[in-house]
Amino acid sequence: MRITQGMEQGQFLTALNQLESTIATTQNGISTGLSFSTASQNPVAAGLVSGYNQVLAQSQQFTSNGQSAQGSLNIEDNALTQVQSQLQSLRDLALEANNATASGANLGAIATQVQQIQQSLLSIANTQDGSGNYIFAGYSTQTQPFALTATGASYSGDQGQRQVQLAAGQTVVVGDNGDLVFNQIKTGNGTFNVTAGTANTGSGIIGATSVTDPTAYDGGNYTIQFTAPSTYEVLNSANVAVSTGTYTSGQAISFDGLQVTLSGAPATGDTFAVAPSADQSVFTTVQNLVNALQQTPSASSGSAQLNNSIANAIDNIDQALDQTQTVQSSVGARLNTITTQQSAATAQQTQLQQSISTLQSLNYPQAITNLDSQNTTLSAAMQAYTLTEGLSLFKFLS
Repeated sequence: MRITQGMEQGQFLTALNQLESTIATTQNGISTGLSFSTASQNPVAAGLVSGYNQVLAQSQQFTSNGQSAQGSLNIEDNALTQVQSQLQSLRDLALEANNATASGANLGAIATQVQQIQQSLLSIANTQDGSGNYIFAGYSTQTQPFALTATGASYSGDQGQRQVQLAAGQTVVVGDNGDLVFNQIKTGNGTFNVTAGTANTGSGIIGATSVTDPTAYDGGNYTIQFTAPSTYEVLNSANVAVSTGTYTSGQAISFDGLQVTLSGAPATGDTFAVAPSADQSVFTTVQNLVNALQQTPSASSGSAQLNNSIANAIDNIDQALDQTQTVQSSVGARLNTITTQQSAATAQQTQLQQSISTLQSLNYPQAITNLDSQNTTLSAAMQAYTLTEGLSLFKFLS
């Protein structure tokens, strides 16, 4: 095939354009710090970088989730600390009211303080985070969960527990609903509860209770009934006597794996009901204490009725303290989980960024050397082109 001068010029210009394009690519790399900017420049490395970036973005999102979860759990942890402080103050007031020398005026003053604690507990139970979400409302974060009623408080939240994802296949609960924290509190000692009969006329007072043999207790209901001031019988739910004995103040009455200590002087016919512990709201416990403090003791039972009501309140307050401490321990464990996962995520992100940098970052010394070489080649090519153009046959024929 005959090679014409025009064809040679075209090939030469194409080579110059390619060289100029290479120089432009090198200059772009120096300005951006990247060894390649399009997948076509390095398909294998580009594919790896794309995959690493996806994993990195996901890991960073998990880190953001963890930071949000930490904020929510720290708010809940602080609220639970406040609840426990209020409950401890409430317990101290109940013990003060149980003092035999407390006067009616003193009991009234204590009742007022108990009502103030009730308001404080309500405020804590309705705690909101920085976004205005109620932290104890379950999924219903825009609904105020608690409102006082005549018997305690109503709950308008739900039983949901919000969760966020910390990593692939790993989530953490970021909110405990108010029903769990404030309402699902066992009465009595957590297994069974003892209450004095409302018609009691003696001065029998409930003391310590315990389960001595869990295998012997069937979870049933019993009634301790005094057949005389010095004798008693324990009846099961079928009204069958399971135990009888002589009563001694301060001595435990044992039956079916349980022990109940009574003191004072019960009257003939007085009863004490033993029932399995049930869930009771802390607000109901507080309201029952207020009602007991504000009630005038009957002439027949004297202060025994008040003492028994306060004893029940103290037991229920202790259960509320245990419940909130259990929830707070769970919150602490979740915070530790987040901290551990955040540390692992940080290490992962650092490794991913290093891998991306290794693949994509420009080798500046090498790039500058290449640019100098490319510019030299371009300059030489341009000079050669100029000389070649000067050798045209027409120049010698003219």
